[in-house]
Amino acid sequence: MRLQVVALGDAFAVGTPDPSFRRRPESGVGTPSAGDRSMRRDGCNFPPMARPNVLLVMADQLAPHFTGTYGHPLVRTPALDALAERGTRFDAAYCPSPLCAPSRFSMLAGRPPSEIGAWDNAAEFPASVPTFVHHLRLAGYRTVLSGKMHFVGPDQLHGFEERLTTDIYPADFAWTPSWDAAGERIGKWYHNMDSLSEAGQALATYQIDYDTEVGNTAVRHVYDLARRGDGRPFLLVASFIHPHDPYVARPEWWNLYDHDAVDLPDAPPEVLEPHVRRIRHGIQADTVGYTEAQCRNARHGYYANTSYFDSWLGRLIDALTEVGQLDRTVVIATSDHGDMLGDRGTWFKMSFYERSARVPLVVAGPDVANRSVANACSLLDLFPTLLDIAGDRMEPAAPLAGRSLWESATGGDDLIDETIAEYTAEMTSHPMFMIRRGRHKYVACETDPPLLYDVEADPLERTNLVSDPAHATLAAGFAAEVARRWDAAAIREAVLESQRARRVLHEAMGSGGRHSWDYTPVRDAANEYVRNHLDWAEAGPRSRYPRIG
Repeated sequence: MRLQVVALGDAFAVGTPDPSFRRRPESGVGTPSAGDRSMRRDGCNFPPMARPNVLLVMADQLAPHFTGTYGHPLVRTPALDALAERGTRFDAAYCPSPLCAPSRFSMLAGRPPSEIGAWDNAAEFPASVPTFVHHLRLAGYRTVLSGKMHFVGPDQLHGFEERLTTDIYPADFAWTPSWDAAGERIGKWYHNMDSLSEAGQALATYQIDYDTEVGNTAVRHVYDLARRGDGRPFLLVASFIHPHDPYVARPEWWNLYDHDAVDLPDAPPEVLEPHVRRIRHGIQADTVGYTEAQCRNARHGYYANTSYFDSWLGRLIDALTEVGQLDRTVVIATSDHGDMLGDRGTWFKMSFYERSARVPLVVAGPDVANRSVANACSLLDLFPTLLDIAGDRMEPAAPLAGRSLWESATGGDDLIDETIAEYTAEMTSHPMFMIRRGRHKYVACETDPPLLYDVEADPLERTNLVSDPAHATLAAGFAAEVARRWDAAAIREAVLESQRARRVLHEAMGSGGRHSWDYTPVRDAANEYVRNHLDWAEAGPRSRYPRIG
């Protein structure tokens, strides 16, 4: 995708892709034409008055490898298992970028990070970028968010009519990395080995506080939607922070697991790739380090918190069942990215290795088939998928990068088996790109040797095939495609311009009076529960579900 840098006022954004790469037969990645998409939507199984609700439940930093649903022998995920047992499990789903905010922004926009300036965890998500939330709202959906979305900037809604909680992370430019000083370790706000040394049990943490609020508020809102009974379909997004580090769990979840049985990562390769070495240095794994005991503690906490997240998925599904809406609700469970959990001697995310870049993706609901799908796909595909679910025939304002997965989810064939991803945040000084096609994954960065893996034959990605004569043609083809798709130099300049501008803005916003972009939930306490200006005899029947009579 050839990109141009276009001036937008005092900022810079990446312009539109070359139309010749919108839909290429040799790749399949791109946006179908308007005619193709309209034809698919005309075939949607839901008549306009029977459009299903959508419940999108998101974890943070959950790799599918560490769930029972995807075959881990220890990790207990009964709610996700049950969802997969009655729905479709996508076995090669990826994030658009292995970092929280860029992945989420791209998912919502249906466009790669470089097209919308979603460079890192402090990049602004422009209010002018349409999201699938805007489209579903225009299609008549009630759109509600409970929990994390890591919006950066003054727009903290991006199409949601209601936002029930604040976010867990800051909405300003504080977390801006610096490619001008890419070799310097980030100290104040970045991950380090404290997440391992402090792993264990606790009765309360800020993450437990947050997910308790997110979960309870989302469950209550399921009942609120039923009490309204206005017939509008809804999109409810419930987005949790667990199992994101630090790996601290409440005792009831910790005690689900035999500590001695918690598995340890496989031995890392003798020679680590440059990007892995940068990550290890950035998180202090190569200096402070960690012990085997700390590694086991961290993985124990992660498994426990995965089960904790799964319990909220189960509670939300139970609430839908209780109000009689489960059979008319498409439930989607996923995450924004994964966690290396010690593989290659590194932790957290920020790389295109499977445990960092893969995400769980399970879909269940009316008309959804019971199957697994091996084709590579991405969170970029959720936008067109949701348009098909909603029966929305409005053409997106900008070409979408993905394709609808609804055909796959309802038992049809998917002729596309590939996806792309980008990374432009900390621990690198140049943009990084990934192409996954079929069984092969190719990773490119101007500062690093390219990587080519056969992820089916080599799931731990220990053998780089770039120099293998048998794969020379394949590697050369991928290299040429990367050069054709992305203008790495233009993207790098856009990243640097954005970082420099945001550092100035952040410093200025910290001087004098402070105006926060952090979201404050709207609550009308004067008209809640029982108040003197309300008829208390009506409060009970009004809030009761099911209603009397």
